[in-house]
Amino acid sequence: MEFSALINLVFGLVGGLGIFLLGMKNMSDGMQAVAGASLRRLISIVTNNRLMATVVGIIVTCVVQSSSITTVMVVGFVNSGVMQLSQAIGVIMGANVGTTITGWILVLKIGKYGLPLLGAAAFVFLFAKRDRWRYWAMAVMGMGMVFFGLELMKDACAIIKDTPAFEQAFQRVSADNYLGVLKCAIAGCLLTTLVQSSSATLGITISLATQGVISYETAAALVLGENVGTTITAFLASLGTTTNARRTAYFHIIFNLFGVFWITLIFHWYIDLIQVIVPGDVKQAVVIDGESTFPQTTAAIAATHTVFNVVNMLIFLPFVPLFVRLLNHIVPAKNFKEKPHLTDLDIRMLETPLLAIEQSRTEIQKMGVSCAKMMTWLQTLREQDDPDKALADKLVRREQLLDSMQDEIAVFVTDLLANEVTHAVASEARQQIRIADEYESISDYILNMDKFDRRLRRNGHRFTPGQRRDLVELHQHACDYLDAVNEGLAQSNKNVLTSTETMLRRLKSEIKQLRKKHLEDLSSGEIPPLVSVAYLAVLNAYSRVRDHAENIAEAVALI
Repeated sequence: MEFSALINLVFGLVGGLGIFLLGMKNMSDGMQAVAGASLRRLISIVTNNRLMATVVGIIVTCVVQSSSITTVMVVGFVNSGVMQLSQAIGVIMGANVGTTITGWILVLKIGKYGLPLLGAAAFVFLFAKRDRWRYWAMAVMGMGMVFFGLELMKDACAIIKDTPAFEQAFQRVSADNYLGVLKCAIAGCLLTTLVQSSSATLGITISLATQGVISYETAAALVLGENVGTTITAFLASLGTTTNARRTAYFHIIFNLFGVFWITLIFHWYIDLIQVIVPGDVKQAVVIDGESTFPQTTAAIAATHTVFNVVNMLIFLPFVPLFVRLLNHIVPAKNFKEKPHLTDLDIRMLETPLLAIEQSRTEIQKMGVSCAKMMTWLQTLREQDDPDKALADKLVRREQLLDSMQDEIAVFVTDLLANEVTHAVASEARQQIRIADEYESISDYILNMDKFDRRLRRNGHRFTPGQRRDLVELHQHACDYLDAVNEGLAQSNKNVLTSTETMLRRLKSEIKQLRKKHLEDLSSGEIPPLVSVAYLAVLNAYSRVRDHAENIAEAVALI
């Protein structure tokens, strides 16, 4: 009999947990798709204002339904240099508060309606024509799966009450003293580490508590331990990353460990406070459909989770600068400049496509800035009588860096497209691959122009004074056009093609006139053949830079 009960228990828990987790993912994906544009704006406004960063962390985690996703995402942002350590600390503290929304969703008294909710939303998801309706349906369908999975887990946990041997085993885990609280917290930590989801362990804990298998105090201690277990995801994500990214992951661990440490010291007083805040008696059983349950326990557990994380956040918030200095001491900077790598973000960012596409967009903007710097360096080298070798080498290294960035962006965005993404994200991803290729091509032509100049110098030639004056003016106009296109990309200006049309026409006309003028000057016979060939090659290179910049403007207009 006990073996049969064990089989039913395992099947019920595994099946219920699987549906619960799939529901959480669907709810997260649906909400991300609906609120994608807002999420991207939120991430972009994170500043050194710790309060604003915390609010952003709360909102983003409420949408993505996972503090692990948020913290891993933050580690990725810090690793790529988009977010500073002080900003990341604020977002992580907010993420811990935002993740408590899951408990309050489970407080809704719609458990038995999970299956019809799932079914109704599935019909909308399958037959709706508009994407927005489909993604709303996906979110609601996910919520239905969450409640249906929770009901399955509750039914499975009811088997424990009917089997004395199982019930006695669970009764050994009790938070009736300080040692028991620590044991429960450690158990919650290990369980969360195992399933890699605090929401899943929260669902299991609530299922056990509402069936009376474990007491509310034990459930509360388990939930507190789950806060520590969820830090393992960010820690694993930080392995092999930059110093600041590892500092971010370590703060997440310190933040949660310290919080659980102080709350366990006052655990029983804290539990009494929660029972005062939450109306109803958590120990009062109610018979529903012939089964005895504890309906107030879910709200009490959710309140335990929320109040703890809010208070812990308020304790840490004033000391953010202090923790930045502490983390700088714990994880000292390396004695060389670290280069953030976009490829490190594959695992971290692809779970949140709308934020992943924002990350790759930021990297592409860096390519644009690098091309603008290369243009400045090119002009400096061209004007020098004795070109600075260090600056020339720097120009070569930057072109090689842009080659690598293009490869990394192509891999990252291609992996993103391999996932299930919205049409808008897929369209932008394809344009990003195109833009990265255009920037890489621009860097090639900039380097080629420097090579033409160096080849002339090696053969004892220079461009004529008149040619140099014309090239200075042409170069400035090309820089102005490239800067305008870069700004259009940074601001996602769909009208960039129209707004830069005058500059584009001027460049085309200027290059055409300079080429015509040069061909007329050849008749004088004063221009050496090598100079003539190099000058025409430079004009052609400027023409190609202009064409690639125009292609970028076209791609921006299509995003």
